[in-house]
Amino acid sequence: MPRDSMARIGPEPAHAGAADTAAGLGMVACHGCGTVWRDAGADARCGRCGSALHTRKPGSVGRTWAYLIAACILYVPANLLPVMTTASLLGRQQDTILSGIVYFWVSGSWELAVIVFIASFLVPLFKLAALALLLVAVQRRSRWRLLQRARLYRLVEITGRWSMLDVFVVTLLAGLVQIEGYATIHAGVGIAAFAAVVVLTMLAAHSFDPRLTWDAAGGSGEPAP
Repeated sequence: MPRDSMARIGPEPAHAGAADTAAGLGMVACHGCGTVWRDAGADARCGRCGSALHTRKPGSVGRTWAYLIAACILYVPANLLPVMTTASLLGRQQDTILSGIVYFWVSGSWELAVIVFIASFLVPLFKLAALALLLVAVQRRSRWRLLQRARLYRLVEITGRWSMLDVFVVTLLAGLVQIEGYATIHAGVGIAAFAAVVVLTMLAAHSFDPRLTWDAAGGSGEPAP
């Protein structure tokens, strides 16, 4: 759509009420620069940055399912394969995420065990389950707890970066404990699978369009009871 056929939105229209939605009023926000436009057609482009305008992210559900399924598949080897290999004068030892948690616990460092368990085991599992719940609810056009589901999505976005704790720990140890003739530490295959799970869940959260949750309200703008 030519630039002169669209109008950038300024103050809220006088007729807009609490029950109105942007899509219902013919408004669309540019995903590139955030500018809001009115009366955008199917082939419209942003008059500021030239990005294609869409009322919803194209293929959001399909892409999110693809990322989520791939993350679920890699979640198994991420927890079963060794994330760290230690070679010393006493021999060679391979540790998985769970074995590292057990080691911290039995050695008395229960604080570290709890932190690693939450950040490296529970958080990725929570993100997988939460995204699956959001996707199923959107596809079924469920009106169940719309406000709580919107908050759940924001929580998934916030907690995403903290599940990289194991990757940071192994990288730090590999850089510090490289004492030739005594001990060396190398990242294992499991750390690559774990990092892939974290990246895929972050991509899944980014590709999911939370506005699809509110579409089930039928434009009412009010959460279902």
